[in-house]
Amino acid sequence: MDLAKHQRRPRLELKLRHHPDNLHALYRESEDPVERSRWHAVWLLATGHSIPQVAQTLGYSTRWVRDTLHRYNEGKPMADARHQNPGQPPLLPPELQEAFRQALLQPHPRDGVWTIRNAAEWLSERLGRPVDPRRAWNWMKRLGFAPSAPVPGTGIEILRRGRPSKKTPLHRPPPEVPLPLAPAGGLGL
Repeated sequence: MDLAKHQRRPRLELKLRHHPDNLHALYRESEDPVERSRWHAVWLLATGHSIPQVAQTLGYSTRWVRDTLHRYNEGKPMADARHQNPGQPPLLPPELQEAFRQALLQPHPRDGVWTIRNAAEWLSERLGRPVDPRRAWNWMKRLGFAPSAPVPGTGIEILRRGRPSKKTPLHRPPPEVPLPLAPAGGLGL
């Protein structure tokens, strides 16, 4: 629908499915803040307030009020659906996590040492798809394991042993000279 530059939007009508008293009760009893705000807006619209008045009263934009009105008219739930989203399942299901933990307790079958690459290969074989070594490292840390030996040349051994100093000290400490022992009877002064 093309609107001319100065033509107004079509008026939105509230298709009332609840009595205003019931809308007020839904608004007051709602525990989810998003759902509560939406029921509040619908209740205000049902009691005769205009969209700009509701927007100003609640501190939302007129666009938000119109979207809420559309949501109510279409029969969509007022609750915020983001709170019900369980998210993506973990890379490793619980039984595979336990199998990975048990495998890490044993020496690696090929070379006896669990490196991050070995862990990524093990996980790839079990999952049937490639696993990035960084994900393998994350799971090793999450399960309480770390590679058992530093890989030479990676800088990890420098962190563990300390960086060797390239500079020679300017002032060498004086050689230790044994101090003469005082006689048993005192200082002899």
